[in-house]
Amino acid sequence: MSSQSSPTSYPVLFVSFNQDNRGFAISTKDGIKIFDSSTGRLCYELAVGAFIIVEMLYSSSLLAIVGAGEQPSLSPRCLCLFNTTNGTALRDLKFLTSILAVRLNRERLVVVLRDKTFIYDADTLAILDTIDTVPNLKGLCAFSPSLDACFLALPASTSRGSVLVYNVMKLQSHCEIDAHRSPLAAMVLSSNGMYIATASEQGTIIRVFLVSEATKAYSFRRGTYPSTIYSLSFGPSVQTQDILVATSSSGSVHVFSLGFAINQRRRRSNSFRSLLPESVNDVLDPAHHAVLHHAFPAGVKSCAVVRKVDRVMDRSSAEFVSYRAYISIITYNGLFQEYSFSINRSTIDVQYESLWSLEREFNVLATAADRYH
Repeated sequence: MSSQSSPTSYPVLFVSFNQDNRGFAISTKDGIKIFDSSTGRLCYELAVGAFIIVEMLYSSSLLAIVGAGEQPSLSPRCLCLFNTTNGTALRDLKFLTSILAVRLNRERLVVVLRDKTFIYDADTLAILDTIDTVPNLKGLCAFSPSLDACFLALPASTSRGSVLVYNVMKLQSHCEIDAHRSPLAAMVLSSNGMYIATASEQGTIIRVFLVSEATKAYSFRRGTYPSTIYSLSFGPSVQTQDILVATSSSGSVHVFSLGFAINQRRRRSNSFRSLLPESVNDVLDPAHHAVLHHAFPAGVKSCAVVRKVDRVMDRSSAEFVSYRAYISIITYNGLFQEYSFSINRSTIDVQYESLWSLEREFNVLATAADRYH
């Protein structure tokens, strides 16, 4: 998951987590830093100028980087594949317009421009397909790195929240989802390619769709008043998706529980609600929504991911009893925070109790000496 900002807005220009959320990269006007998510350890630093895109390939030595254009050698129209082990550029790809987003896995490289998206073979860098898109000024996209269900999602409209889902391995369009009435502001695919979550520019409703069938699975209300959704992230499991995390311009972190929502649906599957139309049933569906208010100052851009989830199951019912999620948050003013979020189900009244705990925080802009002083 990655997020980009204007070069003059914040000291941090770009934030991205790798495909399994075990590492993250930031860029500033001075260069790149890569950290271990679980320890906060600085693993790599490159101080050669400003970059607007830094994408990692898991925990390998390969980076896909795009300059911010503040010096001639770091053009925003040039993608460089860079080896951190020996500090050398492996290959450059040049384009006619600025690169707005890059995604990759072990077999595919995706480059998003304003109105075109290119699909490359990751080994040979042979171009495999070109997708003509609606104007995508923010480079909005989502990518599932799984080779078994490797999907790319792109905006399909500039006036509505429609999503084009493309199968990157089969090189063909998979479906189009009409997710919102307003244009899209954020979207994310689960790591196993099963779900896609979307938010519109209104930011009040977050919807989750089953990709295989292009059908709505959940609707979660973030809040009543409009807010900009800065990031969306599913849990890291490739088997099941337990939770969905969002950050917004209100300065809050929102957690939506898919696992408990599934349990609740099973309990009422034979009730009168199962007779209601899907649109009404969706409104009645419990939100399973927990909020951490004032996690960071309102209006400060942020990126959050679910780094790890520990689950406890009820063996008799095969349902979730509780879980603890570790949620990593980076703000573009340079603050890293990790919270543990615990949610437990009461077997008496089927109520859900949640608890937030700040595990650690540090300034990603500080030097190693400053951080550990």
